[in-house]
Amino acid sequence: MNDSALITTGLPIALAIIMFGLGLSLTTDDFRRVSRSPRAVVVALVLQVLVLPLIAFGLVKLFDLDPLLAVGVMLLAASPGGTTANLFSHLFRGDVALNITLTAINSVLAAITVPIITNLAIDHFDAQGDLGLQLGKVVQVIAIVLIPVAVGMAVRRRSADFAARADRPVRIFSILVLVIVSVGALLGERENLADYMQQVGLVTGVFCLASLTLGYAGARLLRLDKRQAIASSMEVGIHNTTVALTIALSVLDSTEVAIPSAVYSVLMYVLATAFGYLITRRHSDAEKNLHQPTG
Repeated sequence: MNDSALITTGLPIALAIIMFGLGLSLTTDDFRRVSRSPRAVVVALVLQVLVLPLIAFGLVKLFDLDPLLAVGVMLLAASPGGTTANLFSHLFRGDVALNITLTAINSVLAAITVPIITNLAIDHFDAQGDLGLQLGKVVQVIAIVLIPVAVGMAVRRRSADFAARADRPVRIFSILVLVIVSVGALLGERENLADYMQQVGLVTGVFCLASLTLGYAGARLLRLDKRQAIASSMEVGIHNTTVALTIALSVLDSTEVAIPSAVYSVLMYVLATAFGYLITRRHSDAEKNLHQPTG
């Protein structure tokens, strides 16, 4: 799978189109919105950029993963929130404007944090013989993440109508690419799949639930409102796994590193739906009890 033109050329192009679509949904106002709700933005970003990699590292150590799978989990933890987080936030009545702002900032930060965390993981887990994210590859990561977003934003500034028309097709394309690549990565390692699922299935499931819970509970503990807490939960818990898969398969040239992200991309939809339903149901039950007549 690693050597096919679909992965080496097609996947980076597909990711560029996805990130271009993300850019079409952003304006410079989305970055300026930080000043309107700085606490909410700082909470979610600290959780995503600093706390999640620490949790992932702890899980990798606890479950004693093979080096390449361990690097894959760390790459997953470093990957930014995706536009899917905005969709889930909308479904569960979160603050979608906050999600858009976080996605915008995360996409910029990811160009720096993903190479740093991935390189640290490669060094720590002694995977240098198999992997390497040298300067040239770091530049490649920055290019496929940042340039298409900037181009998409420029296009939106010139033609908001085109951006609105392109939004739905690009979203559908994003989901199709994610499904195809995830299934392809899993099938590419089908001989080891049962072993990998046993090793990373539980790790990625626990990591997903921890991310969703941390995003929500951390926001509530710091007295953010319900809608902001839901937005934080979805942004922290739902990753842009297409970024992680592209880096694993096209940049690092390793299907094994891609496995955790491929598994996570399936689990996160199920777990985020269940989590969103749980927190919104609890909230509606609490409201019913509050408004119930007494005596």
